[in-house]
Amino acid sequence: MNDNTKLIVAALAGAAAGFVAGILLAPDKGSETRDKIKDGLKKTVDEVLDKIEKGLDDLSSEKKP
Repeated sequence: MNDNTKLIVAALAGAAAGFVAGILLAPDKGSETRDKIKDGLKKTVDEVLDKIEKGLDDLSSEKKP
């Protein structure tokens, strides 16, 4: 794993931890909190998958002559 990848993973982990901590400390009902966490994590996963897909597309286009 190169330094850029480690930095991206660490940034994503920090962002996810901050998001979850913020939601857990908010004065909402339990069901609302769970929904916010679920929605936020789904959005984050979708964004990460989109970036991975874009990265793979960029790599495959660089390999073509």
